[in-house]
Amino acid sequence: MATIRRTAKSRRKGSSQPWIHQDGVEIQEFGTVRMFPLGLTYEARMYSCQRLNQVLADTQILYSLYKKHHWLMRGPTFYQLHLLLDKHATEQLAVVDLLAERVQTLGGVAVGDPRHVSEITVIPRPPDGAEEVPAMLSRLIEAHEAILVAAHDAAARAAEMGDDGTNDLLVSDVIRTGELQTWFLIEHLVDTPLVESARDR
Repeated sequence: MATIRRTAKSRRKGSSQPWIHQDGVEIQEFGTVRMFPLGLTYEARMYSCQRLNQVLADTQILYSLYKKHHWLMRGPTFYQLHLLLDKHATEQLAVVDLLAERVQTLGGVAVGDPRHVSEITVIPRPPDGAEEVPAMLSRLIEAHEAILVAAHDAAARAAEMGDDGTNDLLVSDVIRTGELQTWFLIEHLVDTPLVESARDR
């Protein structure tokens, strides 16, 4: 492939040729925070970024699990669960974006590369193939619970450190969304008759 060479003179003139195949230097390391005038201490922002990135990584895995199970759903409840899991995935994707933007707002670096996410998530890896429907739903519920436990703890600590924005995000978006979605999943695992009640048998 031919390489386009640029000179100072051609830069001054301008050109419509894209500058591709550029190498860059890392300008901020993961796990650091820049100094932003937010009325929060360095310690509070550092703590919140660390906890938010953990929840962010786990939520990205939860989103991926939802999409996987949405695609691999089968059986008599296929249609309902296929649609429900896709709806939940869309809602979790919105939470992912909110978490990442909060980390950036605090001066941190949001975890985004799927390979990096896989290194720090606490959500267990599922089998590569398809599981039975109850197992898929149970896996989603367990992932939700892991995220909810972490979010409750992080929200309380963020509030103690004066980071009301992080507390609000974790409570209003992560926890409330997760609790509601967990409820919808749990009700699909209740073994109740559809046509004839036990008393009528």
